[in-house]
This record gives sequence, C-alpha cells and structure tokens, in this order.
Amino acid sequence: MSDRLNELDVSLLMALDALLIERNVSRAAHRLGITQPALSGRLGRLRVLFDDRMFVPIAGRGVTPTPRAVGVEKNLTKVLAQLRELVGPEQAFDPQLDERTFVVAAYDNPAAMLAPELLPSFKVDAPRVRLAFVLPDHDKLAIELERGDIDLFVGVIKHQHPDLLSRTLFEEEWMTAQRRGHPRGRVRPTLDEFCELDHLLISAEGAEFTGMVDRELAKLGRKRHVSISIQSYALAPLMIANSDCLCTLPRRFLQRFEPLLELFEPPLELGRFRLQALWHRRMQDDAAHRWIRERIFAAAAAQVSQASI
Repeated sequence: MSDRLNELDVSLLMALDALLIERNVSRAAHRLGITQPALSGRLGRLRVLFDDRMFVPIAGRGVTPTPRAVGVEKNLTKVLAQLRELVGPEQAFDPQLDERTFVVAAYDNPAAMLAPELLPSFKVDAPRVRLAFVLPDHDKLAIELERGDIDLFVGVIKHQHPDLLSRTLFEEEWMTAQRRGHPRGRVRPTLDEFCELDHLLISAEGAEFTGMVDRELAKLGRKRHVSISIQSYALAPLMIANSDCLCTLPRRFLQRFEPLLELFEPPLELGRFRLQALWHRRMQDDAAHRWIRERIFAAAAAQVSQASI
C-alpha cells in the first residue's frame, strides 16, 4: 500500500474524476485544461497504479469505466472534496455562530483591568464564544502558546521569544493605596514614613516578602516592612481596606476601588511598565485568533481613553 501511495499524485485523481464524469478522453482533457496525449499518459499511470484497465473504449461513444473504476468513484468524490477544502481559502470566523473557547493567560491585575471592557460585548457579539482566564506559567509559556493550550498571554513580558509576537496594550504607572480613614492621615507619605509603615505585597510565586518596590528602595539604601504577602490581586483591595497596610499596585487596578481606598503617588521613583499581549506567530493569520486579539486591543484602547478623560 505504501508503494502505491508513493506513486499517487493529485493530478492522477483529478484525471480519474474527469474521465468518470465525461466518459470521453477528449472532453475530459478539455475539462482539465490539458492535451489529450497528456491525459492519455495519466490514464496509463492510473492503469499501473490500480492494476486495472480502468476505462475501455467504446466505438464512437468514448470510454466506459471498468467495475474497478466504478468502485473507486464514490470514495474519489469524497477525497477530492476534502483536498479542495484542505487547500481552499480559510473559513471565516463568525462570532455570532461559531463555538470557540479562547484561553488567555493573565494574572488577576491585567485580567481585572481588561475584563470590564472585554466581557459585556461577548453576550451580544459572540453568544456562543467562551473565554477562560488562567494563571500563566512563565516557564511553559512559549510551548503552551505554540501548542495552542493558551491563545494569548497578557501581562509584563520578561523575555521576548523569537517565535512569539507581541503588542503593547498600554503603559502603566504605580500608585500606593491605603484604607480610607487611615490613622496616618491622607497626605502623601515621606520616604521615611513609607519605610516605617506596614506594607502588603502581592507575590505571584507565593510567600515572598520582597518585590519591585524593595529593589528600588535598596538602590537608595532603604528598606520597608512587608508584613503580609498574598498571591491574589483580587484579595488586595479587601485586605488593604481592613488593615493599616499600604500597598503599591498599578494605577488602573487601584482606581476601580477608590470608594474603599485612598491613593497617592509613592515617595520614590518607580518608573512605568508596559502591559503587553503575546501570541505565537503561527496564529497570526487565523481568523478566530485575529478576532479575539482585536477585542483585547479594543478593551485596552478603551482603558487608555478613559484615563485621558
């Protein structure tokens, strides 16, 4: 069987199909856009491949298929249809009709910033589409994007992989939050006061008590006291609102909780960071993937517009 498959090409299948339809070598050649001798050559190869005459001349009426050729006809039609679908244009993605689950790897912070803009339109524009947010594993991120286990990563990119494409969604700055009615008052703390107060830190890896703020303080020869470490951004506003801890987080995230919190600029330069979307280059031209990317880009653009009002 493997030897026969090595001898098979699509032009032979198309020649067989044309002969079965036309039952005439001249008309079949015209149908294929080739010369009659060229079609006769393909018919000779078909006879060797199938070990059968395949077509028998009928005086004045062209050719008639042998039982072997007739037996092949049904499967041949299916195979050619599948091949045409295989090499045909990409099927359009219709969010109103298609069922698809998109998986986005993101920590609580970017998910919380994008979801309020991203989710409301799904029920209207894509009623059958499902969206899953999962926590990213940076060690496995590239391979999971390549395999399609996740469609996109949204967050801060630590290392750009050569097979991955990225787009900056927006730049963000840091703010420090405290509970309303904090005994220290509402004025921006000095650096000394900042270092003396208790702090809450979000550690994605868990159980860590130093982070980006501590590294910047160390450059100034200073330290702060981190008394609480959690892994979830979602818990942070509740814990800040019910303690005297300060917490330094992205501004867009904290602004959603201003009824509970008071915000101020931290008393040291922390710079800004870029929130980016990351995906595998093999998905660049996929219609469905392009659709979810555009949705995420639009949600990020809405965030930027709101911030400028």
